[in-house]
Amino acid sequence: MGSAVERLVLFGFLLALAAAQPAKDDWDIYSFHINSTVSSRYATTVITSRVANRMDQSKEIAFHVQIPKNAFISKFRMMMDGEVFDGVVKTKERAQQQYTQAVLLGQSAGIVSSVGRTMEEFKTSVTVAAHKKVTFELTYEELLKRTHGKYELQIHARPMQPVKDFKVDVHIHEKAGIRFIDVKGGLSTLANAVTKTHADKQASVYFYPTVDQQKTCERCGEQGLNGDLVIVYDVNQDNGLGDIRISDGYFVHHFAPSNLPRIPKNVVFVIDRSGSMHGRKIEQTRAALIHILNDLTEDDFFGIICFDQDIFHWKRELVPATASNVERAKEFAQSIFERGATNINGAVLEGASMLNAQSREGSASILIFLTDGDPTAGEINLEKIQSNVREAIAEKFPLYCLGFGSDVNFEFLEKMSLQNNGVARRIYEDSDADLQLKGFYEEVATPLLTDVTMIYVGGSNLTQTNFSQYYNGSEIVVAGEITDNNIETFTPQVVAYSVNRTVTFSNTSGSTDHPSETVTENLLQRVWAYLTVKQLLERELLLSGPEKEKVNKEALELSLKYSFVTPLTSMVVTKPQGEKSVLHKPKEGVTPLSQGVAGSLPAGAIGSLPRFSPNPGVAGSLPAGSIVSLPRFSPNPGVAGSLPAGSIVSLPRFSPNPGRARSISAGSISGYPILVDHQTTSIVAVSRDQGRQLSGDVPAVAALPGSGFGGLGVSAISDHAGPPSPAGFGPPSPAGFGPPVSAGYGPPGSAGYGPPSPAGFGPPGSAGFGPPSPAGYSPPGSAGFGPPSPAGFGPPNPSGLGPPSHAGYIPSGPAAFGHPGPRVHISHRFLVKTENHSASLCFDVPGSHVLKLLHHPNKGMYMNGELNPVTNGGFKKIVIQVQGDHYVDIDPEGIRVLQGTSMTRLTGQNPIQAGSLTVTARGQETDVTAEDLHIVILVHQRDGNKFLWPVLKKRPTASNIDGILVFIASTPANFTVAPQPYLTLLKIPGIPDSVVFSSFATDYSVTSPVTVQCWFTMNPFVLGKPLYFYVV
Repeated sequence: MGSAVERLVLFGFLLALAAAQPAKDDWDIYSFHINSTVSSRYATTVITSRVANRMDQSKEIAFHVQIPKNAFISKFRMMMDGEVFDGVVKTKERAQQQYTQAVLLGQSAGIVSSVGRTMEEFKTSVTVAAHKKVTFELTYEELLKRTHGKYELQIHARPMQPVKDFKVDVHIHEKAGIRFIDVKGGLSTLANAVTKTHADKQASVYFYPTVDQQKTCERCGEQGLNGDLVIVYDVNQDNGLGDIRISDGYFVHHFAPSNLPRIPKNVVFVIDRSGSMHGRKIEQTRAALIHILNDLTEDDFFGIICFDQDIFHWKRELVPATASNVERAKEFAQSIFERGATNINGAVLEGASMLNAQSREGSASILIFLTDGDPTAGEINLEKIQSNVREAIAEKFPLYCLGFGSDVNFEFLEKMSLQNNGVARRIYEDSDADLQLKGFYEEVATPLLTDVTMIYVGGSNLTQTNFSQYYNGSEIVVAGEITDNNIETFTPQVVAYSVNRTVTFSNTSGSTDHPSETVTENLLQRVWAYLTVKQLLERELLLSGPEKEKVNKEALELSLKYSFVTPLTSMVVTKPQGEKSVLHKPKEGVTPLSQGVAGSLPAGAIGSLPRFSPNPGVAGSLPAGSIVSLPRFSPNPGVAGSLPAGSIVSLPRFSPNPGRARSISAGSISGYPILVDHQTTSIVAVSRDQGRQLSGDVPAVAALPGSGFGGLGVSAISDHAGPPSPAGFGPPSPAGFGPPVSAGYGPPGSAGYGPPSPAGFGPPGSAGFGPPSPAGYSPPGSAGFGPPSPAGFGPPNPSGLGPPSHAGYIPSGPAAFGHPGPRVHISHRFLVKTENHSASLCFDVPGSHVLKLLHHPNKGMYMNGELNPVTNGGFKKIVIQVQGDHYVDIDPEGIRVLQGTSMTRLTGQNPIQAGSLTVTARGQETDVTAEDLHIVILVHQRDGNKFLWPVLKKRPTASNIDGILVFIASTPANFTVAPQPYLTLLKIPGIPDSVVFSSFATDYSVTSPVTVQCWFTMNPFVLGKPLYFYVV
């Protein structure tokens, strides 16, 4: 069926944050308290962790907890040495700037990410001095939801080690009276550690496990507690108007009558049976449907539709749930097997049609739709499907959408449900998926009221007041302000439809609060704010244009006012030494960026190690494609990892003359040794004789192979390349980095890397870069970079940078600074079309980096592209961000436009707006246009693989635009190619001459790619600056 993972990849800096387990005598959590206070079903929970660094040196201390997904973090602080560091909630955009700055500085950031079904994970860390202490304090708030006749407060405890002073205190105060209270969850098995009290309106739960008990519970061990404590309770229901609390000009109304007659229901189940439902999904769906059919009562009417590309009815019309009908329906359910594509539009419309045809007085209709993927048959335009469904249902009954699995387009289902007075629920692929399905059905199985209207005379700024249905065991909550705080004129009332009659609830029966009664300061105001923000975020999904912006602004203002961390805001914590920690709340189904130099850097990451010293703070390896800045390459680097092929390393002070700031790439083109200056993008020296030494002032460092600034051997650079010389960065020689003389990087007497003396990188007897030796970098057996060897940078042993090899930096065996094995080149050739020339220019970009294609500051536009990890494989994804929260996400299979929290799939040829951009799909190409901009993104196929290729058709007139596409489109046309003995030079006015070679490239800027001849040159000459400026 083609289920799609709905995941927006926001290109940026990504660093993995490792939650390492503390070792004994390392750091000690000597106190861990969780205190939760619940009043009027609104829970405020404070987690306090006190940690001591027992070591004789500074230590990175982690704070790692889980909180409910439904909660908003409202406060976070750290306390050290009498100082308090409070988090400040800011807009997502402002926080993102500080987040990016923190990444560039190599600082850690707090993150929140989804964990399982109901929890989110919060992580942050701080450096604590030797024998000092730190206190972390996190506060979050949530309105408890009533389902199945009870409220549940979930507390997760995993402090990462046994804690001597561990306490959980829960205090509940409910004016309506507490009907019962119970304790469940994995930690409740430690019965001796749980104390429970209950007296009318008050109840408390205390959980004080000993250190030994913390190791013996379910899923617990030497690392201490790991589980949930779930407090379950319900309040007394008066069966009238309900419980209304009033304080400081605000009210909160809980409405949950239970002594009402059950309304017979009409229910249609629409079940996806497409190919992607194969295996466990379809088995569990069948099992759940059979359980649900058993729960129907004889006054219910029901129907079943299953679908792939076609629609299948069990019966063409709804039938009563008699015993015989239920049995036949169960037999039909057993016969549902997966096959075919997915016609969502046709199936949901057919279900709505069946319900519309069933007009029973005094009944309630419900449409339940289950799928695991995207539409692939019939109407596939998501907005058109939503429009069709909304028109068919016409607000007559709710639509409940169940999204099966992690790949489902949940935002599409959520929007479609909200448009039709329902809700969407994700069903997790697990052993209990059938119980999840059955549990959801039970929530809506017993309608008691329909068309519920909550009326508040004398009230204003109300939360949602109209509800299509009210179900037994649930609850309706409304909050608002009391106009002019005049309680005398405040009159609440509920009007709804029950079985064949209209009912009105207006008798408070003493349930309305009085201001004199004790209510926590601002509690009801915060409940109102919490509910309002939640509902505004839902409404935003349904809107577009100015209305959407207005709702977004209102939700943002409330989030900032009440310090809620929501999908629109982030929390920034200024740590000691001025570091920033930025906390983001994820959206359902979206993985946030995580970072922190406390783990390994993933392939393609960009990191910064300001002091590359014996204790750089890096715990992990640097994989292929990483870019690392090492401003101070210490003589004793102590690196815990390796730098493999394809990495780019800038070592501004890697020289006996550290004042020199230039960065030099050494390499060869067609076997000719060259040196390239990155700042001037000029070749410092070229040897016309492969056996001849280079001369000149060589003041800085070399790039690793595969960097694109001068490769070893020319296989990645020119189609007419000769074989690589046996020495890595120069011709055959026993010297580490230069020609066949004893000096490292230059001829005798030169000011290069080594004068003609027995000292490689230092005087005789010095530590670090080389005691006495005729070799360039260090002597035999030294602790420096390795003994003499014919290989460019490595000795014949596992120390230093690698064993003997023809590939200078890349060893063929174990090495501190290199992965074993040969290099693997991945490169992508770019063609620069030029007029009035027999051949265009071309250059290579190595690796599968994310590249900055276009940055248009005047329009707030960023366009980035991710290269495929296959040579000449084009781009696998292109993302355009414009005006903050508008994104265009393009891959070979489709286009998604995201505006805030709303996502639209672009199908057909109807254009769609994304901020100031217009996006239009035209078969195998996509047009992105603005006033002064036109970009075409083509879809090509090579060796069976589809990929993207962007073309800048109209260049913006602004002078401050940047990006690879800009420089490709701006290359001067007045260049000349000048043949020289042994070499051919490219001459461009105002730019130093560069070496070029005749080669070939594929022109992907046209719909039917063709191979053309080109002059190959190194990418800095075309781009105007080194490639790493364009890696994001």
